[in-house]
Amino acid sequence: MEVIAACHIHSEWSYDGSWTLPALAKHFLESGRRVVMMTEHDRGFTEARFQEFRQACSDASCETILVVPGIEYSDAENRIHVLVWGLDSFLGENLPTNDMLDRVKEANGVAVLAHPTRKNAWQSFEPHWAERLLAIEAWNRKYDGWAPSQTSPDLLRRGKQLPFVGLDFHSAKQHFPLNMALDLDGPINERTVVQTFRDRRCEARAFGRPLTNSVLARSFALLSMAEKGRRTAAKIVKSTKRAAVGGVGRR
Repeated sequence: MEVIAACHIHSEWSYDGSWTLPALAKHFLESGRRVVMMTEHDRGFTEARFQEFRQACSDASCETILVVPGIEYSDAENRIHVLVWGLDSFLGENLPTNDMLDRVKEANGVAVLAHPTRKNAWQSFEPHWAERLLAIEAWNRKYDGWAPSQTSPDLLRRGKQLPFVGLDFHSAKQHFPLNMALDLDGPINERTVVQTFRDRRCEARAFGRPLTNSVLARSFALLSMAEKGRRTAAKIVKSTKRAAVGGVGRR
């Protein structure tokens, strides 16, 4: 059974999020998703808070939508970020990436390298991480915009990681047709969803189509032009708003 999942989602449980879990569940259900893969920032979390968060995800789930608890772990330099699901306990804040990945593997969790372009994180990628990473985020809506990552294709060619797509959703601005399609075997619950990722029975999709390495390479030039236009338009709108506010202030 194919199930569509929205991934890399933040709620008010993250220090920079504002949406409630029930609101996110409703929002993504209405847009055709069946699973919401949460990834709250590790900052401010403790084991007790993590258990409360897990319960809140369960409470926000229902027969038609599943909210899966997850954490976005970051190193002390706030450069390397890893999305993690499938753990029953909180690992800690600001952990060295190598140690964190070891602990995720020991706990049979799922780990995905997030937004390699942000802060040039790809330059710090260590080859021995590869065997403990399921996937690399090939397209992050918040940081990459309307085009896939420029740096992920090279990282993906080096190993056997899957391409992954995430919204990095903090606000409605990050809503975009990027999904993970899951070939689910069994009922839709946290255990079966995480196992589907472990078994690599998942596929990154953009605009409803598979996002393979070859597609990433072919589409990058065209999508980059669209992203450049989007950023230019956004700057113009922002400048116009500032000018309007300044004009009102001078009256």
